[in-house]
Parts: sequence; C-alpha cells; structure tokens
Amino acid sequence: MHFPSIFRNKEQHLSAQDQVDAFLHPPGSDNRRLSPTPTRPTSSSGSSSGGSSSHSSHSSHSPAPQSAAPITRSPSSTSIFHKHHKNRSVSHNLPLDLPAVTNQSSEAQWEARATALTHNLALPRSLSMSRPAAAETYESELQNAIRLHEQGNLKESTELFAKLADPEGPNQPLSQVMYGLALRHGWGIEPNQEQAMIYLKSAAKLTAEAIESRTKDQQKNKEGIWMKKELILAIYELGNSFRQGWGVEKDPVAAREYYETAANLGDPDAQNEVAWCYENGFGGKKDKMKAARFYRMAEKQGSKTPGNSWIYKDKWMPKPGQPE
Repeated sequence: MHFPSIFRNKEQHLSAQDQVDAFLHPPGSDNRRLSPTPTRPTSSSGSSSGGSSSHSSHSSHSPAPQSAAPITRSPSSTSIFHKHHKNRSVSHNLPLDLPAVTNQSSEAQWEARATALTHNLALPRSLSMSRPAAAETYESELQNAIRLHEQGNLKESTELFAKLADPEGPNQPLSQVMYGLALRHGWGIEPNQEQAMIYLKSAAKLTAEAIESRTKDQQKNKEGIWMKKELILAIYELGNSFRQGWGVEKDPVAAREYYETAANLGDPDAQNEVAWCYENGFGGKKDKMKAARFYRMAEKQGSKTPGNSWIYKDKWMPKPGQPE
C-alpha cells in the first residue's frame, strides 16, 4: 500500500490515522486507492463494458510486486473464474443469519451487516483475540511504518507492521490489515497468502467486536468513527481475497457481498467494484440498475470510471421511491 507524501505536510502534523484517511480518499478526479491488485481483464467474458481508468492491462496472473512502485488497488477476476463461478448463488463463507437491510440508505443497518459478516470468519485457536492496545500508544510507530513504506524500505516497514500487528502484543487492527497486505503481495517479506488471510480476518473481527461493544457516545467520537473506517478497509480487502482466491478458495458470492457492504458504508473503491459485479453478473444475477447506482455513488466521491456515461441515461436513473 502506498501512502503519498503529499498527505504529510511539514507544517501541519497529521496523525497516522489522518494519513490513512487521506490515502483512502485522496483529492482529484480519480480517488481510487493504490495497491498491487491485478486488474480486470479486457476480454468479453470478464470485463466491464465501460472500462476503468485505474485498471491497468497486465494479467491477473502477474507476480506480486516486490518494490514500492505505485500500485493500483482495483481488484479483478479472470475470465476462467467468471466462467465457472458466475452462477453460484450461495456461499459457505457468509453467515446464514446476516441481518436484513430494509432501508438501503440506513448506515446503521449496513454497519450491523458488516459486523455480522465477521461472525463467520474462522481463526486459529492459538490466535489471541485480546483487546487491542490503545491506538495512540503506537501512533508514532505506525507513522514510521508508513513513512518507511513510502521511502521504499519495504522490509523495515513490514517488520514494524508485523510488530504492531502481533496478536500477543499491540494487536492493532489497522497494522494487521497492513501486515496482511504485505504478506499477501510480498512487500519486503516472503508471500504467504494463507497467513495474510488470517491477519485480515483478525483485523475485521477485532474492529467489529469493538464497534458492537461501544456506547452511543463512542459511536460519534473520533475513535468510533475511525473504528468503522478500519472495519470498512478490512471488509474491502477480504472481498478482494475472496474474489482472487488469495489465501482462500475463490468465492464470487462472498466477494460481492463484502464489496456491497463496504460500498453502502461509503467506500468508493467498493462502490466501483460491486457496480462491476452487478453489471457483469459476477457473484449473482446481473442488475444494471444497481450497477448504475453504485457507479454514480462512486462518482459523487470523485472516483469516476471513463466510458460510463450510460449510467445517467433515463433508463438507468432511479424511479420515484427508489434509492438514488
């Protein structure tokens, strides 16, 4: 994961959380995050009709990057994956008792669904689920890990993320996401996608438990808001793992559910990805009306996909009473 130095102003101190927040939603016409995720193929069996500005043309079978070069964080599927899985409608990776969303615009309902998604994430019995140490205790170390990554010192950065992610130590969810991504893509460490999945799941579960146990006052303070952002990030990356088969069997149904949950909690990357899923029938039935809606949601946040002018045609605009 690449954290642009533009978000660290020498005259204005930004916390590590502020840096990550700026990274998640940078300014500009295309706010998609950066990451070493392969891009969607351009073949007719697996590509979006509109295309995407942040998707490069290299194959999803390309080796994981070993340097700190800019990384595109737009996940993809291969045409073979799409061919064999497009008709699946169930997933053993999803809880059977996911709470229903009766109001598509209800953030509280989608948040409840996000935390419920983590209930089905199995972790090794040996892995600690103890309460994470206070984030501010490790603020400077997290900032340092981000800085090292920016400078291309991947080995040192990953070692520091590993220390902060240690379940027997700080047990920090955000660092677990970062360390999980390092393991998944081989950033300064030998790739281990199965271990990466464990850290991503741990981050999601820890954050979900913290969210479920907070008070109404805590929901509105800075820490409560950040916990939700951490959960959204973990949910999005788990969606990528299910989609690509990184450390887990490929599961398009679970991938779409994870993307849609993160999308409805405001994540523009997830909005674009679930839009593509609905447009192409990936992980379930095609629904161009929903696809258009999610593409528009992403565009409102500055993440525009070139060639998607069709989403504003009357045919795909919401009818009275439908969510925009």
